[in-house]
Amino acid sequence: MNKLIFFDTETTGNMEKDFLCQIAYKNGTANFTGLYKPPTKIPPEASAVHHITNKMVANLPTFAESGDLEKIKKLFEGENTVVVAHNAPFDLMMIKKEGIEPKNFICTLRVVRHLDKDEKISKYNLQYLRYLLEIEVEATAHDAMGDVLVLEKLFERLKKKMGEQDNLPEEEVIKQMIEISSHPSLLHTFKFGKHNGKRIEDVIKTDRGYLEWLLEQKLNGDGIDEDWIYTLKHYLNK
Repeated sequence: MNKLIFFDTETTGNMEKDFLCQIAYKNGTANFTGLYKPPTKIPPEASAVHHITNKMVANLPTFAESGDLEKIKKLFEGENTVVVAHNAPFDLMMIKKEGIEPKNFICTLRVVRHLDKDEKISKYNLQYLRYLLEIEVEATAHDAMGDVLVLEKLFERLKKKMGEQDNLPEEEVIKQMIEISSHPSLLHTFKFGKHNGKRIEDVIKTDRGYLEWLLEQKLNGDGIDEDWIYTLKHYLNK
C-alpha cells in the first residue's frame, strides 16, 4: 500500500538558483509546516507572492540546521512513499538541494494536462484550478500548508476521474499517475505570446523560427521548463 504525502514549498523565487524558505506536508491526518532562513535573501517579488519576509526568518535556522531535515528525508524517501505536488519538478528540485530525493512522485499539474486532452482549461496553476473546479477548502493561497490542502482535494478529484474513466481500482490509478508524472507533458497549444490560442502544429508550418527562438530561450534560461523544452524539441524534430 502506497503512503501518499502531499507537500509544497515556498521559495526565494522560481528559478534553479533559488532555495526553500518554507515546507509543508500532510501525511494522513498529520500536518507539518516549517519556516527557515534560506541561504540567500528573499527578494520582494517572492515575498509579494507568499508574504514571507527576510525579517520573519532572520533569527531562524536554515533547513539543514533546523533538525527537520532528517525526519522529512526519512519520510519522503520511504520505499512505499509517493510524494504529491503541483508542478512537482520544481518542488523536487528545491528539496533535492537539501539532500532529499523521493523514489516516487505524482505531479498533479501533469495529470491535469493529461486529462485535459482537448485543452479546454486556459490555466493550470493550483489556485486557478481550485476555483475553476469549485474545490471547497479553507486554505490561504500561496501559503505552503494552504496550497497543500488545496492540492489534496485536487488530487482526490483527479483520482476519482481517472478511476471512473478507465474503470480502475485506486492502486492502478496511482500507478498511472506516477507514470504520467515521470516524463514531461507534450503541449499542443500556445497560451501566451504572439501565437496565443494557436495550435503548435499549425504555428510550426508558418513560423518555425519562433519555435526555434523559444526553444533557445528555454534552454538558456534558468527557469523550470521541462514540458516546453520537450514539446518544442518534439515539434522541431530535435
